Amino acid sequence: MGAIVYGAERRIHVDDRTLAHVKSVVVTKLRRQESFTLSCLQVQGEPGSRISLWIHPSIPLQFEFDTADRHELNREWLTSLMVSANASGDLRIDDEPIVAVA
Repeated sequence: MGAIVYGAERRIHVDDRTLAHVKSVVVTKLRRQESFTLSCLQVQGEPGSRISLWIHPSIPLQFEFDTADRHELNREWLTSLMVSANASGDLRIDDEPIVAVA
């Protein structure tokens, strides 16, 4: 279980595979100097909770992974996350879509 470390205090726990996808979208948006919100539907240990963070280039942000493994990124999921962030200005961490194998 990795974590998004936001500012000086806030730590949001996210599994490493999801974190790799979120990192890709967040870094892309920040590279473009685009601010947005990041919403997690459940904060670990608090069932039914939700948190939204204002992501801005001036706010310290780190991605901590529990393993050194690099996950292969699911292009469909990346597209879905980016569309979410671009359409509403809110990057929602949703479940990875299941990709049909032909």
